[in-house]
Amino acid sequence: MAEPARAREKHVVATLAEMPPGARKLVTIGTREIALFNIDGEFFAVLDRCPHQKGSLCNGKLIGLVESDGPGEYRYSRPQQIVRCPWHGWEFDLRTGQSRVDPSSIRVRPYSVEVADGAAVKEGPYKAEVFDVIVEDQYVVIAL
Repeated sequence: MAEPARAREKHVVATLAEMPPGARKLVTIGTREIALFNIDGEFFAVLDRCPHQKGSLCNGKLIGLVESDGPGEYRYSRPQQIVRCPWHGWEFDLRTGQSRVDPSSIRVRPYSVEVADGAAVKEGPYKAEVFDVIVEDQYVVIAL
């Protein structure tokens, strides 16, 4: 018999105003350091540790994909959705965590990210210190 799925903890890590498009932030949840990116309004989060030699991916360059169907043909896609480790240039897909070096066996852990209204954060199940106030903001939330 299969075990029931474990509910994932959700942690408030920033206000939406703190993370405009193009922003990045290193957040710590427990013992995990997580790199959070806002790419044109879409949020991505990955473990901030390159599996090669533990370089900080939050400090890496954001690039896109150059794809080709044959010699002399190429197209650029997914701008800024690939992060390059600043130490040795290993590249990872922010959406899946897969490595561009060896996608079948090397990856970083991606995390689910959502934007939640202040009223929803107050109700839970988020891990956040809240006070009785009127909440008019939106928050960026990472699910572990």
